[in-house]
Order: sequence, then structure tokens, then C-alpha cells
Amino acid sequence: MADKAKFHSQVWLRSFGYPFLQHAGQLFDKDETSPYNIDIREAYVELYGVFTKNLDMKIGRQRIAWGTADKLNPTDNVNSYDLEDIWDFGRHLGSDAIQLKYYFKDFYLEGDYVFYFRPSNLPRGDWAEGLFMPMELPAYLHLAAYDDSLAMPRLNLKENATYAVKLGGFAAGFDFSASYVYGREGLPVNYYNKISLADATGGISVKSLFFFPRQHIIGIDMAGAIGIVGIWAEAAAFFPEEEIMLTNDLSAFGLPPVDSVILEKKPWFKVAAGLDYTFRGGHYVNLQYLHGFVHERGRGNLNDYFVFNYEKYLFNDKLKLRPLTCAFVISGWQDIPGNHALIYMPSFSYLPNANTEISLGIRLIGGAGDDVFAKYKDKDEFVLGVRFKF
Repeated sequence: MADKAKFHSQVWLRSFGYPFLQHAGQLFDKDETSPYNIDIREAYVELYGVFTKNLDMKIGRQRIAWGTADKLNPTDNVNSYDLEDIWDFGRHLGSDAIQLKYYFKDFYLEGDYVFYFRPSNLPRGDWAEGLFMPMELPAYLHLAAYDDSLAMPRLNLKENATYAVKLGGFAAGFDFSASYVYGREGLPVNYYNKISLADATGGISVKSLFFFPRQHIIGIDMAGAIGIVGIWAEAAAFFPEEEIMLTNDLSAFGLPPVDSVILEKKPWFKVAAGLDYTFRGGHYVNLQYLHGFVHERGRGNLNDYFVFNYEKYLFNDKLKLRPLTCAFVISGWQDIPGNHALIYMPSFSYLPNANTEISLGIRLIGGAGDDVFAKYKDKDEFVLGVRFKF
């Protein structure tokens, strides 16, 4: 039976260790006061040799991971991002889907159908605000009340499903693939604000509407080695299905609405490329360049990221040191001192056995400008993590 079918699941017992409470109403919810829960990341059945020996099928909640770069993958767009921990780069939600994969010689053709759209979840606390454009108000006004609504796609095949296809293989010493996705952005886009006066001190009330725009995505990727140096590269072209306008409804003040284009109907491109090498003595280094982080969209709105990591195992692989893990972000090449972020993330891990990892580290953030990381330059963190696999 095992050579014809397999069941796979991945279940997390997860917690951030502390309750994030802001309103008295949260005290009625045990998930808020004691934030532990079971998260079914994947649960699917995989069937081999369906109809023909070269065709495999996978049904259920699954992670459809695409791309060859290290965690930050521009072509990985079938599953929405899981941004609960924004520092866990590359984490995605599982999707309830059916996947067919047909193999021929050194190639394969993959088709994916995701039954319904699951938007990305957001990080807790201040980080969520950094992923969205701030609301700009005149100096004599301030925000006194805010409410928002999500316009979710209707539950039908036309509006809710995601379609994807991929052709991949191995040739000339390299893995490669070309892919296409027709789906929705995982992060919502603000398209309407109704603005009214909330009090006599200049406080205003804003009611915002968000939706998840459709887009076409074409991607290519490759990975291999030149000599003993590992290399990878991938690129994705994003084609928005429509131009997106933001309407500010000022009818409460007797003024006409103010419209502005926040996303043109023009393609934009995300790119990643990198290399890694292990020096004599087990000194591992990894360098990667990324154009366009997960929340960035639109031509001319993408930043550049340079990520470097050095790690070394000691004491029969019981201790892993990462003293030089860092990232440099450039959000404006014309004025780098005023538009950058520098993140330094040294850590070490103790691995008492093959199933357990206990890690300890810090994150120091500096920078200037409007980049999401530079905004939180004072949000340095101390990190303790425990991971157990069974």
C-alpha cells in the first residue's frame, strides 16, 4: 500500500508565549488570554500511478512550495504568506487543493487547483501596520475612530479558486522550471475610505474597505552549482488584472470624492539570486539578493535586500553558531543614508538530539526612511525558541 499511497500531515502546537490584549472583550476569548492552539499546516493523501504510472495526485491541505531561492521566493505564489512571525521568512499557509504531477524523462508537468482563497494572516502588534500604506491627514486633523471591512471573493469557481501550472526538469546540470499562477494577492488593498467628522476637536472617523485583487504571475527559476559553489536565481512577472483606484469619500464635508491611482495596470518584477559555499572546516556562508519583499507591489515601489549568513557547527553538530546573520535594505538608491535598514540577527542553537533544537538570539534594527524595517528601528528583540519534531 505504501508504494501506491501515502498520508502526510504536519501539525503545530504554537504559541507566542504571551497574550496580546488590547480590549476588555478579548477577555471572553480563551484563545486570546491563553494563546496556545493546534494549527493543521498540512493534511493530504498522495496517490502514485493514478490512471497511468507516470501520474501522481495529491489531495488535501498542502504546501505547494515553488522557487529555488533561499526562503525568499518571488515565484512561490500558490499558497498565501503566513506572516504571523514576520521573521520566519518563507513561511506560507497550507491550501486545500488538488495537485496532479505527470513525469516524463527528466521533466514533469504540474497542475494545481486551490479550491478557495485563504488570505495571508498578519503579524501581531505594530508590524501589521508597517505592511500597509499610512493614512496621510492634514496637520489640523487627527484620527479619532477607525473601522474597516474586507470584501472577500464570492464562493464560486470564478472568483475564489486559484489555478497554477508548472513545467520543470533537470538539464545541463541545473534544475529549472517555468510557472504560471492565476490567483489573488494574499494581502488586502485599500480601495475606499469614507471620511467624516468624529468630534469638535478635529478628530475624524474613517471607514475603510479592502479587497484582494486578482493577478497573473509568470515565473522562472533555476538552481545548480558552478564548481563547488551553489547558485540559484528566480524571477516573477506580476500582471494586475485591473487598475486600482483609492476613493476618499468626503461627502460628509460637502466635498466631491478624491480619487488616486494606487496600483497601475502595468507589470512589475520581483527577482532573487544567490550563492552558497562551505569552506574547509565546515564554515558555511550564504549570500542572497532580493528585489521586492512579500508586501511590496507595483512598478517603482520595490526595495532591494541583501542577506548574508555565516554558520558553523561545533561539538559533533550539537551546537550551531550564527554570529553573522544580517540583512541590508536599500529603499532609495539616490539617498542611501536616508533610505535604508540594517538588521543584525546573531544566534546560536543547541541540538541535544535529532528531534530538538533550542535557539537563542537577538535582533538589532537600525535605519532611516519609510521601509517597513526602518520604521521599527527601535523594536530590537530577544528571541528564545524551542522546536521539537516527532
